[in-house]
Amino acid sequence: MNILVTGAAGYLGSIICPELLKQGHEVVAIDNFMYNQASLLDVCFNENFEIVRGDARERELVSKHIRNVDIIIPLACLTGAPICSKDPIASETTNLDAIKMLLSLRSKEQKIIYPTTNSGYGIGQKDKFCDENTPLNPISLYGQQKTKAERAILDAGNCITLRLATVFGASPKMRLDLLVNDFVYRAVYDRFIVLFEAHFKRNYIHIRDVARAFLHAIDNFETMKNEPYNVGLSNCNISKRQLCEEIKKYVSEFHIVESEIGKDPDKRDYIVSNEKIESAGYEPQFSLQFGIKELIKTYEIVKRTQYANV
Repeated sequence: MNILVTGAAGYLGSIICPELLKQGHEVVAIDNFMYNQASLLDVCFNENFEIVRGDARERELVSKHIRNVDIIIPLACLTGAPICSKDPIASETTNLDAIKMLLSLRSKEQKIIYPTTNSGYGIGQKDKFCDENTPLNPISLYGQQKTKAERAILDAGNCITLRLATVFGASPKMRLDLLVNDFVYRAVYDRFIVLFEAHFKRNYIHIRDVARAFLHAIDNFETMKNEPYNVGLSNCNISKRQLCEEIKKYVSEFHIVESEIGKDPDKRDYIVSNEKIESAGYEPQFSLQFGIKELIKTYEIVKRTQYANV
């Protein structure tokens, strides 16, 4: 298959693109390299890989490279509530307008596999799992934009949308601002954390399992198409406090303090059912515990602030 990936050199794309190439797909990768990252160097040797430095919002650029592809994976995004609040115009044009542009440019035969966020569920009901039929109630601008983009894609058809849990794990384009990545970093370097809203729960998924979900969607497109799917670890609907206690098992000097001050901009407090994608034959391989140990090793290498997205 010929696959176009926008935002290809980002946190997710840096893992997904090499996996697509391993499966024998041809990949056209678009990225503006806004963080001056050097990810994807390891696949430049591959003759099935084409890299394009450019903005996924540029109609002429995207139009040129979309023509001969079978599948579109739009990863270009200002990801997370903080960066969207910091630059709402850029986030609107990247997270929503660029998706509408893609839909206007693609042919009906071209498939889209789109990652959105299960933060769109907002504040869940106590002890009630959010599934794909649960009404979306995004709190943050980021959640609202991603929810609107998902709706536009589903309405257009010939698509699959993946509602990702909070992603964790190491990537060539690392991010330290994601919750698990952040908490492990604090455990390793600060040895303490001050938690707010420590009882708030959410779901988690390893970045390599996200890549595997995309591959699964490609391989099973006809049976899965035109539906949203939650993607997370079903045994990992846990609170912030529980997450920290799990990290403490591997960093014994990690001290956990709870505070009444501070709020989650997404207000995320929910538990999620991943039964639908599991019924479609997908099963995660990487546990939270695996990811914690991986990140501890990662932070023997990484000790810089440049890996956040704000």
